[in-house]
Amino acid sequence: MKRLTLVAAALALTGCAATTNPAAEIYAAPRSEAAEVAAFERDRQAILAMQGEYDVTFDFRETVAIEPGYELAEPKLTPAREVVIVAEDSGDFIMLQHFLLAGDGPDPFIVKHWRQDWRYEPSRVLAFEGHDDWRMDDVAAADRRGAWSQTVYQVDDSPRYAAVGPWIHTSEASTWEPPVSWRPLPRRDDTTREDYDVIAAVNRHTVTPWGWTHEQDNSKLVVRDGTTQELVREIGVNTYRRTELEGAAAAHAYWDATEDYWVHVRNRFLELEDTTRRFHIEDDAEGTLLYGPVLDAGQRVLFGMDDVDAAWADAQTYLNSQITVLD
Repeated sequence: MKRLTLVAAALALTGCAATTNPAAEIYAAPRSEAAEVAAFERDRQAILAMQGEYDVTFDFRETVAIEPGYELAEPKLTPAREVVIVAEDSGDFIMLQHFLLAGDGPDPFIVKHWRQDWRYEPSRVLAFEGHDDWRMDDVAAADRRGAWSQTVYQVDDSPRYAAVGPWIHTSEASTWEPPVSWRPLPRRDDTTREDYDVIAAVNRHTVTPWGWTHEQDNSKLVVRDGTTQELVREIGVNTYRRTELEGAAAAHAYWDATEDYWVHVRNRFLELEDTTRRFHIEDDAEGTLLYGPVLDAGQRVLFGMDDVDAAWADAQTYLNSQITVLD
């Protein structure tokens, strides 16, 4: 991959471009190394294009009741302001960290939001089993060739979901869409509902000249007593419209002050992925067990109430109490 990255940089300087016809890529003869590197670089640029400042809408609507007698929930439409930064870029791995801006004006309150890690041709990928259990699955060579995994993490850097798929590029947009994967309940439901256990989702990221969208085709599943039943289907469209946000500098200031702390937190979960096959992370929707204490420790670093080592020692106590290695 180092060779691919170097060649990609040379191609970018000479203005080399990949084909924009998805069908041609699927049915053509095997690509040359130059074409493969150009495609890799175009994928990278689509991922990196998601950084920036955005007006966001989170729009979720249940659409089809599968269980007899089920009544569709009210739609949930939430506006937000987000800053997305590149926290790491090593060529075949890109980390994007999201921040929510709460409040107006030049000094908003910053909430460390979700994180998306992108890895080229991954050998393993995270999978949710239900009921707070996780496992690491091997990715077949045919499935990972030319593909990227996206692994999404929650506000406390605990895992949320992951999948593997290729980027498809046209002259109008770039789209990444993997097969279905499981994920825990979103917090919007986890705080109010107990009638289902898992979301089976198809994720779709589309990068456009004006920003990007994150679409979700969700099935809410009841996974109990050894059976799995579909309760209801839902669509979600999260729309990120590029803009200039007042107060965006506060997100960068938060990250500058707390990044070393979050490296410790992040590495605790990445260690699980690297060294175990299955693990359990106990959590509660209200955040009293995990994300609340972990975020609070980060706030103490931000305001100079604790140094990084003291905050991490506190957070580590909570993390270790909630993590169990299964295999």
